Amino acid sequence: MFTKFTMRGAVAAAALALSGFAAQAQEVTLKLHQFLPAQANVPKLVLDVWADKVEADSKGRIKIERYPSMQLGGKPPELIDQAIDGIADIVWSVNGFTPGRFPRTEVFELPFMVTDARAASYAYWKMYEKHMADTDFRYVKVLGAFVHGPGMLHTKKPVETPADLNGMKIRGGSRMVNQLLELVGAVPVGMPVTMIPEALSKGVIDGATIPWEVTTALKVSEMVGNHTEFDGPAIYNLTFVLAMNRDKYDSLPDDLKAVIDANSGLDFSIFAGGTMAEADGPARQVAVDRGNNIVTVSAENAKIWEEMARPVYEKWIEDVKGKGIDGQAMIDEVRALMEEYQAK
Repeated sequence: MFTKFTMRGAVAAAALALSGFAAQAQEVTLKLHQFLPAQANVPKLVLDVWADKVEADSKGRIKIERYPSMQLGGKPPELIDQAIDGIADIVWSVNGFTPGRFPRTEVFELPFMVTDARAASYAYWKMYEKHMADTDFRYVKVLGAFVHGPGMLHTKKPVETPADLNGMKIRGGSRMVNQLLELVGAVPVGMPVTMIPEALSKGVIDGATIPWEVTTALKVSEMVGNHTEFDGPAIYNLTFVLAMNRDKYDSLPDDLKAVIDANSGLDFSIFAGGTMAEADGPARQVAVDRGNNIVTVSAENAKIWEEMARPVYEKWIEDVKGKGIDGQAMIDEVRALMEEYQAK
C-alpha cells in the first residue's frame, strides 16, 4: 500500500512539472498541528513522511510547518475546531477527544471490533466517503482516516480476567471502552494520552488503555509492570483523522490540490494505520527487555470479555438511532469491508 501511496505522489509531481506557468505561481505554507511530541511514532513515521512527500511532490511550493505537542496553543480536544476555524491549516486528531461528536466513527471503537489496523483503516476510509464526508466531517477536508494497532491494557497489577479490573482506576481511550470498563467494575478516568505518565506516577490511575506503539514516547513500560493483550480482536481501537481547513484547501491552485489529493485518501489511510500497527512490535520488545509481565488472553478466554461487552453494542446502536443512524447496518457494513480487504 505504501508503494501505491508513493506512486500516486509521483503522478502528481509529474503533473506539476508539466503545469508551466502554474509551477512559477503560488507558494503555500501550511501549519500542521498535533498533540504528541515530535519524536513519537505517529509524528515521526506517519505525519512527517506525509508532509515530506507533499513538499517534495510540490517541488517545494508547499511548505508544511510542523507543530507538535500543541505548540500552537489550546488543548487536544480543540484540534478539530482549530482546523475548522483556521487556527491550524491541518490537524491530526483523535475523534474520541470530543465524545459523541463523530458518532459514525465510533463503530470502529466498539470493543472487540477490530483485528487488523490496515483492514479497519481501509473500511474507515470507505465508510468516510459513503457516510461521513457530508455528515460528521462536513466542515473539514479529511485527508486521512485510520485506526491504530490493537488497543490493550497497561496496569500496575496483572489483569487476565474482567474481575481483575474491579476497583482499578483506568484511563480509557474512548467512551466505548469506558463503558466496558464500567461493566467490569473498573473506574474509567478520562484524560488525553499525554497526561498518562503524570497520572501513573502520582497514582491518579492504576493503568491505561493504549496501543503498544505509543508506550515508548510516554515511557509507560517504565511505570507499570503488566500488560494485557488479546489473541484476536482488540479490546478497543481509536479512530483518527488528518483534517485540513476547507477554505485553505479550496484556495490552493488546482495543481497543488492535486498534490494534496495524491498523497491523501485510501492508500494513505491504509499506510498510516498499518505503520502504527507495525510500530507496536518494537515498543512491545521494550517491555519484554525490561522483564515486564505480558498477559495474552486467549481467543477462548476473550469470549468472556466479549460477552460482557455486548451491552456496549446495544447502547451504541440505541444512541445513534436517535441521530438517524442504523447502527447495526453500520456494524455489518464495516465487518464486510474489513473482510473485503483481507480477501484481497
